[in-house]
Amino acid sequence: MKNQRERDRERAAARAGGKGKGADDGLTPEQRRERDGKALQEKAAKKAAQAAAAAGSGGGAGGKGTAKKIFAITSPELSCSGSKH
Repeated sequence: MKNQRERDRERAAARAGGKGKGADDGLTPEQRRERDGKALQEKAAKKAAQAAAAAGSGGGAGGKGTAKKIFAITSPELSCSGSKH
């Protein structure tokens, strides 16, 4: 006979199903960083293109002057790490 703890563990495992961390994609941490960085750059570029299209067409949604900030993602080689601001 199973105790309550074992039954709860089984129920929790059944609810979780295939969930979990996706670290089993076969990539090294460096490859994962590159993939994620590229995805973020593409997302930022898409957002910038949408913002430019909205600005070119007269403001898009027409909010009360609320502007969204778009941050460019650059590689470490292009950053100004040597200079002090």
